[in-house]
Amino acid sequence: MNKILKSLIKFSPKERLQIQQDALLITNREFHTLNIKKLKGFGGLYRAKNGKARIVFYMNEKEVKIIKIDRRNDNTYKNL
Repeated sequence: MNKILKSLIKFSPKERLQIQQDALLITNREFHTLNIKKLKGFGGLYRAKNGKARIVFYMNEKEVKIIKIDRRNDNTYKNL
């Protein structure tokens, strides 16, 4: 099982559905309804915030790749 799917198991079904919807918007580059911010010092990495959940993703002109999905805590942005 890949790392992203394992991290989704930590969330409740309601949270999981919202995270999946947000991830679909991110991969389709439909950012207008999302709370997105560029991460300082990580060049090309962004985060989407949804309650306590964070979706960390890489984006350039050609691709969008989700790196990590996790709850916000002290280790959320470490080891990226």
